[in-house]
Amino acid sequence: MEYVYTALLLHSAKQPINADNVKKTLSAVGLQADDGKVKSLVASLEGVNIEEAIKQAAVVAAPAAGGAEAKKEEKKDEVSEEKKEEEAAAGLAALFG
Repeated sequence: MEYVYTALLLHSAKQPINADNVKKTLSAVGLQADDGKVKSLVASLEGVNIEEAIKQAAVVAAPAAGGAEAKKEEKKDEVSEEKKEEEAAAGLAALFG
């Protein structure tokens, strides 16, 4: 995770995401950089528009959060309808009992 955070920090600071900058940033916070991970990170981000990637991630995450709220609302509605049906049945039972 530190490597991804480092890339985001460098992007935020408008610095190029290259092996040297990643290593310097990691060492500045007391971490020792793994050359393989650094090379992999830099290679995987080459040609990627990070701003677009962040926007797409936000768009994907937003409906997921909203979906949970919708399910809660749906459950509340189901419980309310069940209560109404029970009350209606109780009222009908009073007519015949």
